[in-house]
Amino acid sequence: MPPVNGEQLLSALVAIDSVNPDLVAGGAGEAEIAALVADWLRDAGLDVEVVEAAPGRPSVVGTVRGRGGGASLMLNAHLDTVGFDGMDRPLQPRVEDGRLHGRGAYDMKGGLAACLIAAAELARGEPLAGDVVVTAVADEEHASIGMQAVLAHVRTDAAIVTEPTALRVCVAHKGFAWADVETAGRAAHGSRPGEGIDAITRMAPVLSRLAALQRDLGERPPHALVGAPSVHASLIEGGQERSSYPARCRLALERRTIPGETAADLRAELDALVRAVDGAIATPGLTRAPFAVDPGAAVVAATSRAAHRITGAAPELYGETYWMDAALIQAAGIPTVVLGPAGEGAHAAEEWVDLASVDTCAAVLAAAAHELCA
Repeated sequence: MPPVNGEQLLSALVAIDSVNPDLVAGGAGEAEIAALVADWLRDAGLDVEVVEAAPGRPSVVGTVRGRGGGASLMLNAHLDTVGFDGMDRPLQPRVEDGRLHGRGAYDMKGGLAACLIAAAELARGEPLAGDVVVTAVADEEHASIGMQAVLAHVRTDAAIVTEPTALRVCVAHKGFAWADVETAGRAAHGSRPGEGIDAITRMAPVLSRLAALQRDLGERPPHALVGAPSVHASLIEGGQERSSYPARCRLALERRTIPGETAADLRAELDALVRAVDGAIATPGLTRAPFAVDPGAAVVAATSRAAHRITGAAPELYGETYWMDAALIQAAGIPTVVLGPAGEGAHAAEEWVDLASVDTCAAVLAAAAHELCA
């Protein structure tokens, strides 16, 4: 296979609609982009397997086989994107001043392209001792069913996730927990206050305690890399019309967590929120743990050295405030770091990635593989 043109590859990836259908009704999903990635990796000489976590939601696993006896490395990216709200021609990639614009260019088809380019380079060269495994997964933007399905049967000794980091080495990020709180009232005509109970005003003590909890979280010692934990009210709904007492009110909240916090901590906070209102019901929802890797882990050192060799500068070790699939990989017992290209506009109306940083990222990934899998 000839050397890869990164701009052409990334343009082809961005031109494919891979909006997550669990975020946007009717979203295209990952089938088309997974087919392109699978064919591309086969042409590059990798062994390829497609893992379907749900109908029409494929992930791709491509392996550069080693000669045996060495450590294995996963290069990870996700295939799905958020929707197109506010974007002009989101699937028509354009290049201006070295930046490729389009939905997913930054989050994270630039990182995906870097994984593919690095894998192709490794497949062309002399075999390493250990395998290098590319995992291009579905559904990171919603529930990570793709990453979970892949981890059910793929294990490596280390992993690099290529979410955008501007070529810095991310060694920690926050987690999150969603929950709903519901208060009950009694429906009645608005002219009959003696018969009605207002479920919305019964939510007021919960909101007051939520504000107090946020103040308390802000005063706790922050994590050195990701900062302080937080909580906020995301959505509130209740009632049917102006002239009726509302029979129910539902509050949706989100708690952002830091390394060291436990599920028991969060459950105790949730119980305390509803204790002020008789009959209030708290229901935990989707929870994703925070991520932290030992800064002394081999994958951290090898990735940092590779970045230093390729860029000429020692990369910053830092933490991110948002959640990534890195937490699931680390939780599976695979030491993980995050390193990806530079750009801006994740989930925004204007999104772009720096093309030179995509090529640099690919070179760093290949260099890290040469050290870890030699």
